[in-house]
Amino acid sequence: MDKLAVVVPCYNEEEVLKIASQTLRDVLEDLIRKEKIADDSFILFVNDGSKDRTWELIEEEHAVYPTRVCGVKLAGNVGHQFALTAGLITAKDMSDVTVSIDADLQDDVAVIEEMIDKFHAGCDIVYGVRKERKSDTFFKRTTAQTFYKLMSLMGVKTVYNHADFRLMSKRAVEEFSKYKETNLFLRGMMPLIGYQTDNVYYDRKERVAGESKYPLKKMLALAFNGISSFSVKPISWILGAGLVIIFISILAAVYALISYFTGHVVQGWTSLILSIWFLGGMQLLAIGLVGQYIGKIYMEVKGRPRYNIEKVLTGDSKREA
Repeated sequence: MDKLAVVVPCYNEEEVLKIASQTLRDVLEDLIRKEKIADDSFILFVNDGSKDRTWELIEEEHAVYPTRVCGVKLAGNVGHQFALTAGLITAKDMSDVTVSIDADLQDDVAVIEEMIDKFHAGCDIVYGVRKERKSDTFFKRTTAQTFYKLMSLMGVKTVYNHADFRLMSKRAVEEFSKYKETNLFLRGMMPLIGYQTDNVYYDRKERVAGESKYPLKKMLALAFNGISSFSVKPISWILGAGLVIIFISILAAVYALISYFTGHVVQGWTSLILSIWFLGGMQLLAIGLVGQYIGKIYMEVKGRPRYNIEKVLTGDSKREA
């Protein structure tokens, strides 16, 4: 039977970690009892530089359940996408299949069994997809839908209403590990891997405890990173906007000439000032957008490590990384 690793990135999750550990251990025990996974399957908590007692709690869980609960301690906070990547690549050599899920347990753990069934049926990647967004606020629901439509418009392959709750086979993770870019957007990278995929659908729940670690600012940053990491169309749009403005300027010049020769010149500075401000704003926007792309190139060519693993707790050992 295949050995399953459930990868759980954690940042300041002391309020929910014990609950998540118990819930996921119950899921593993049920799947083992049904003979769908190997009995040495495990949970891999990834501590993303938490400032609370998250790592201490992971060590406590590992001490009580040494073969069932493992841990990875990153040397500092690197963000959710890097922490998840660290967990997946660490689990790659320790398991045959991985399932990634957030510690808040908003994703329905009950569909992990369905994911495993689809994996046994030949799927290398199984996406957990929300059925609907009725529990979201109007703002969050609208912005999420707009984001997915924008990504589709730009030619980026994503799975609608899918976050980072997914199953990946060992060979899928191995292929993913070959992607070395610094600007990670996993939802857009996974469809690039190929292989056979499928979806499972579920209703998203409320957090069992604690507060969301993805406020609006981080969500917007993730959305922009996703767009700018997979498409250069925003730059093309700026070029198009510039051409439109030039065309409008030519029309305005023709109008000014006609007004001059017909003696209907209107004195004033309002239209001039508005034009200057508008064009200045467009120029700053264009420079800033191009600068963002150049900044991404700058970060990529440095080739710095994406994360640094300080310590790993495994089923039979504890080692310094």
